[in-house]
Amino acid sequence: MKSLYIHIPFCKSICSYCDFAKMFYNEFLALSYLDELSNEVNNNYKQDMLETIYIGGGTPSILSKKELNKLFSITNKLNIEPNYEFTIEANIADINEDFLKLCKNNKVNRLSIGIETINDKFYKFLNRENNIEDIKNKILLAKKYFSNINIDLMYAFPNETMKDLKCDLDFFKSLDVEHISIYSLIIEENTKLYIDGIKPISEELDREMYYYIIDYLENIGYKHYEISNFSLPGKQAIHNTNCWEQKEYLGFGAAAHSYFDMKRFSNTDSLHKYLSESFEKIRIIDEVQNIEEQEKEFMMLGLRKIDGVKIDAFKNKFGKNPIFLFRKEIQKLVEQGLLEVDLNQIRLTRKGLDLANIVWEEFV
Repeated sequence: MKSLYIHIPFCKSICSYCDFAKMFYNEFLALSYLDELSNEVNNNYKQDMLETIYIGGGTPSILSKKELNKLFSITNKLNIEPNYEFTIEANIADINEDFLKLCKNNKVNRLSIGIETINDKFYKFLNRENNIEDIKNKILLAKKYFSNINIDLMYAFPNETMKDLKCDLDFFKSLDVEHISIYSLIIEENTKLYIDGIKPISEELDREMYYYIIDYLENIGYKHYEISNFSLPGKQAIHNTNCWEQKEYLGFGAAAHSYFDMKRFSNTDSLHKYLSESFEKIRIIDEVQNIEEQEKEFMMLGLRKIDGVKIDAFKNKFGKNPIFLFRKEIQKLVEQGLLEVDLNQIRLTRKGLDLANIVWEEFV
């Protein structure tokens, strides 16, 4: 087991686009939740040496100092490798000296901060609170304690122009962080945007924005290493990369997912059930894979990475050459200009980046 994820479902406010498992913060529920989380970890973590830990949400940074200490009392019992990556998600509003010191003193070495945009007209649209000076000051403060920071950029808002996007990118450039994740706005069911009838922008404009972001970030020194992720050299997200390389991981907390023994599991997303029912009832098996399904998934996940699937890695895991195993699929996608193959790699072309769903469907 290489990686472990912990879900904290509490938020101060609910973003209009978010369909993750979350609820408004409540001190009593937060303390009860952390008690149950501790029980779940104690009863199911088997002392594996971990390469990565990731605390996501929700908004983990919204927890009080007392609650964060309780959370870190759980993670401090985990066995971690010397060159580990330990990420916690944070909102700009929650970043202060006490929070940063507490994280640093409890082995966190990477922050992931949701900024999304600096455009005022989109703050309200997203139901978020931010301001440019606060973001600058908080990132500068965070850099005093951490040398590995990710920030999230969202694009493809209704009525967003290329000029709007460039303003966001220029600002993100000025922050000089190690990692940037990008997200095209998707109108998910059960979100305020969906209920309000908001429609996505055209596929053509979305595509134009995506390629503009790629060119912009590559030109200032970021490596585009996965469809939605960019990093400075040596700062790729190890936790996510492990998932794309089909390595096993454990997930704890409401709505958390796990993958091991060729099975995918998910915890209930109901906080009431998570707090009141036994572990056997809150975790269900979503999928039991056979070898063929695992091979196809390895291809699908690996083709998220810009470097694609390494043929040697596939051979080492499955004892087969993917070029021959998937010759019909690969030949079809190469002829369509969506894949390219060299001596040890199968990867998306630039056209394939835009039509990745078509590629992945060949391996589902």
